[in-house]
Amino acid sequence: MSSVVMLPYALSSVAVARQRLCTDLQEWGVYATAIDDAVLVVSELLSNALRHARPLTSGMVRVAWLWTDDHVEVAVSDGGAATEPRAGRPTMSSLGGRGLGIVEYVAESWGVRHDGETTTVWAVLPAPHANGQVAALKEAG
Repeated sequence: MSSVVMLPYALSSVAVARQRLCTDLQEWGVYATAIDDAVLVVSELLSNALRHARPLTSGMVRVAWLWTDDHVEVAVSDGGAATEPRAGRPTMSSLGGRGLGIVEYVAESWGVRHDGETTTVWAVLPAPHANGQVAALKEAG
């Protein structure tokens, strides 16, 4: 199952993306803690795109997610930036620079794809189906 949303290049889009992702994953029956992690990661990816990159030629950003085989891939596409997205190593007193480090910690994998003028930062996270978790616990128990 998947969704793609085009959102304005504005900070208010972070809340919209979080809500849409959360709603979809709940409807698809994903385990609650996995939803929390996916929402955190999409927030970080989208915030970074809005802070550091240009919008797509449409003036928007694209946020997408795909749920298969107990994993969710979230991706944010923008118009690229002067630098390549990478996890920083900020000092304790730094006010920012932790976003991709958080993504790196929470996700099983993450990376960057380029397609012409479009840059997509993606992350794959475990996202087990809640009913599968309950069934597995009952079988073990």
